[in-house]
Amino acid sequence: MDSAAASRVLVVDDDPALADVVARYLRRDGFEVDYATDGATGLKQALATLPDLVVLDVMMPGMDGLEVCRRLRQVAPIPVVMLTALGEENDRIAGLEIGADDYVTKPFSPRELAARVRAVLRRAASGGVSLTSADVLVAGDIEVDVVGHQVTRGGAAVALTAKEFDLLVYLLAHPGRAFRREELLEAVWGWRFGDTSTVTVHMRRLREKVESDASAPTHLVTVRGVGYRFEP
Repeated sequence: MDSAAASRVLVVDDDPALADVVARYLRRDGFEVDYATDGATGLKQALATLPDLVVLDVMMPGMDGLEVCRRLRQVAPIPVVMLTALGEENDRIAGLEIGADDYVTKPFSPRELAARVRAVLRRAASGGVSLTSADVLVAGDIEVDVVGHQVTRGGAAVALTAKEFDLLVYLLAHPGRAFRREELLEAVWGWRFGDTSTVTVHMRRLREKVESDASAPTHLVTVRGVGYRFEP
């Protein structure tokens, strides 16, 4: 299966039984898996071993999953799949805002989790969206170096998460075209089905970073009743 046999996954969950089940299922699916049962240990282990992906529970005593993800994002671009309780929308949005690549809602099937892990690893291996042959995309004062994975606005560097970068590149590559959130979810995240609030959250964060006034965007505009469009 893909390159999963060479991929190492760290599972961090304070429920040892659940962590063990997830680890055994992922190993059976071809992954190399370690697990930790608290956030502090998981963070330390992730920074020491630099796994290919971390499966991270949100609700843990002490250092919760959001804090682990936040600290991990400060030092390493390791993909993160977060596990959230059913109905905890705020946790999902918070995780996406700090850079989580995907989330799975409890209760979940190990098969679904393995599929999400494979999808995130494929995207990480491919370097994200690559839908344009142009090395540099320019729109107004926004300049995107697609190959170098760098963004500047007015000459100043802009720090984007991997998914924010992918979303910006995709929209710049299709100027003037309106996309439904569902279309962006599939094109950028690779999800045929999912919560479109993922797109909404990333768009809001992207506007805060690349627009002069995020409350009145001139490039990343909302198309009422449809979704979003990039205006060059």
